[in-house]
Amino acid sequence: MTISLPRPFSARTVAGPQPSPRPRGSRFLFPILAFAGVFQAVLQTVMVPLLPSMPTYTGADPTAVSWLITATLLVGAVVTPIFGRLADMYGKKRMLMVAFMFMALGAVICALTSDIGLLIFARGLQGVGAAVIPIGISILRDELPPEKVHRAIAMMSSTLGIGTALGLPFAAAIAEYSHWHVLFWVIAVIGLAVTTAAALFIRESAVRSGGRFDGVGAVGLTAALVSLLVPITQGSSWGWSSPAVLGMFASSVFLFALWGYQQLRNRNPLVDLRVSARRSVLLPHVTALLVGFAFYGNALITTQLLQAPRSGAGYGLTILQAAVCQLPTSLSMIVFAQVGAGVTARFGSKVTILAGAVCLVVGYSLHAVPGKELPLVIVALGIAAIGTALVYSTLPMLIVRAVPATQMAAANGVNVLLRTMGTTMCSAVVASVLAASVVGGVASSGAFSLAYGVCAVLAVLVFAVSLALPGHDRVQKNLVEPLVT
Repeated sequence: MTISLPRPFSARTVAGPQPSPRPRGSRFLFPILAFAGVFQAVLQTVMVPLLPSMPTYTGADPTAVSWLITATLLVGAVVTPIFGRLADMYGKKRMLMVAFMFMALGAVICALTSDIGLLIFARGLQGVGAAVIPIGISILRDELPPEKVHRAIAMMSSTLGIGTALGLPFAAAIAEYSHWHVLFWVIAVIGLAVTTAAALFIRESAVRSGGRFDGVGAVGLTAALVSLLVPITQGSSWGWSSPAVLGMFASSVFLFALWGYQQLRNRNPLVDLRVSARRSVLLPHVTALLVGFAFYGNALITTQLLQAPRSGAGYGLTILQAAVCQLPTSLSMIVFAQVGAGVTARFGSKVTILAGAVCLVVGYSLHAVPGKELPLVIVALGIAAIGTALVYSTLPMLIVRAVPATQMAAANGVNVLLRTMGTTMCSAVVASVLAASVVGGVASSGAFSLAYGVCAVLAVLVFAVSLALPGHDRVQKNLVEPLVT
């Protein structure tokens, strides 16, 4: 049954003066938000090529150093739905500015210290940047004219993959030819520039949900996510059958159940679980979780394979050479995010996501071939990146059409949270698979093929879930007045 929801700009859902017609944002709006999306993805990635050298730089052990990535992922996962809800309630630009300031502050602290405790704290501050993409998507939905919304949101969503691919060579080049602290000074300057540009050229959206913030729900979700994600990220080092890991997993199940009960009874929930349970919202969320896993392996596994010695399964490349090999993935995602928007406009989002899943399967099938030449590795990287761009360009529009305008940032925040959970799970699984077959400090060729094969299976699941999506949802329909199935 199809039910027409109230118009997003009605007096019942919007606080303050009513815009009519939809306001036209500054011409700088999309460039600023797109650059900000790439920037936050770069922040999440820059520590990856530095990680092997950080014990030397900081004097800390490898377990402590691993938290330089774990802290960013954890904070990003927790903050994204919370900031999304706050943005819907109190102002999208306001929360965007807060996220920018945390990102810049974290970069400054990283630039000033080599103390591992302060660095982990600073990397946690940078994790707040994960909220930039869902809030940015919501601002684009509110401010741009309908004919420009889909292509803008498609590119904004794909900045996560673009920034991930750009972050590796960016960090590797600076680290190789300069001091690693310089990397974070450069990031701090970029962060200050983005913050200033947003303050000057982005206006506050008039679309507000009002209500009271669910502090109890925020604390409950934080506890549940930490209990889930910490053992996932640390399982390979603590031992998957250790009491700490099993105990935290059990705690997460209990906390999620308790949190869900509290959310269903709350009149102003942090996450509207009734809306999230609708098929038109649930399926994009499940797809986000699966494709988050499938996409991350493309960069994570391949980076390690390219740098592995030729005596083993690898190609013996330097950090910078390996990073440069992944630049085509950035170009692929920039181009095919727009291609995905065009395909969706003509054939519907189901076709686009199915095509993306096929590309992911083909890319990982090529990756799994042992002993292939380097050019074929780059081709496989590009094909998998195309698949990611097609899926990522489409998921936000499914959310935009399925939820009220006053829940836009919160719903997209949950979608990005699930992507983050997918990438976190991918990191843990890949680490376990590769570590299980290390001989002489190097993973075997079969281990790399198995890791790629796991990602291929997740891509097949993306295809299977996509089959259940509605088949006739061309993007010009329901941009202003969403329909819920």
